[in-house]
Amino acid sequence: MRTEQEMFDLILSFANADDNIRVVLLNGSRANPNASKDPFQDFDIACIVRDVTPYWNNPQIPPAFGEMMILQTPEDMGDPAPDSDGHYTYLMQFMDGNRIDLSFYPLEKMAQVLEDSLTLVLMDKDGCLPQLPPASEDSYLPKPPTAKQFADCCNEFWWLTPYVAKALWRGEIPHAKHLLDCYMRGQMLKMLTWYFGIRTGFTTAPGKQGKNIKNFIEPRLWLDYMQTYPDAQTQHIWDALLCMGKLFHELGQDVTQHFGYPYPLQEDKNVSSFIRHIRTLPSDAKKIY
Repeated sequence: MRTEQEMFDLILSFANADDNIRVVLLNGSRANPNASKDPFQDFDIACIVRDVTPYWNNPQIPPAFGEMMILQTPEDMGDPAPDSDGHYTYLMQFMDGNRIDLSFYPLEKMAQVLEDSLTLVLMDKDGCLPQLPPASEDSYLPKPPTAKQFADCCNEFWWLTPYVAKALWRGEIPHAKHLLDCYMRGQMLKMLTWYFGIRTGFTTAPGKQGKNIKNFIEPRLWLDYMQTYPDAQTQHIWDALLCMGKLFHELGQDVTQHFGYPYPLQEDKNVSSFIRHIRTLPSDAKKIY
């Protein structure tokens, strides 16, 4: 596996040899002073160029960086839909384990790229960049919820809960798992992030999917959160659903106390009672009650 320095030398050599490239920036975890170093970190590179056209679907670019394992060019794809904002990206996974996400942006997009607080300047051929602040996680810090955001999160969480219970009663395991893991978890993670934000003064980034939260909250709460990730066993999904509801309730009480927002306690109790009833409902039941 090529070393970090070898990869940076290769990237800068490529940029130096191309007069069209004027600025090279590093984003992502390798620019993050708080990120733990490991061999799986990508090289997130943004090149600011006079003209993006030469880099659009250019088969000569990927081989310049090494032996390819797999390549993706998001702007050429239909699903997911491309950004179509004038930039072009090569996502390159190499056989030696290194990965480069190499993007080309026109000069007029440079200010937008620089909005990312995790930015380090690797090259500035024209000395055109202002003095940037030290790379930080400022762009990724959680924000306190508004009363509306808090209310919507609570309503969506408890509205979705019976959907999972119904799917479990019907034996629709893929549907139940999808609802729990994709829809309910989004609201659960919002509440968990707000709780984490309160504990850290909203000055610490939670990380992707809240990966850093475990380091700042009570261990028992993180353990409870981990219990909301079940396998495909029906009873395990039921346990996870009830555990998620209990945890959402507990964190919701802390968040509502901190901000003074009303918590839908009656809806919480009604829905929780309803799904516990569904769990005991015979599989051949003709009526719910």
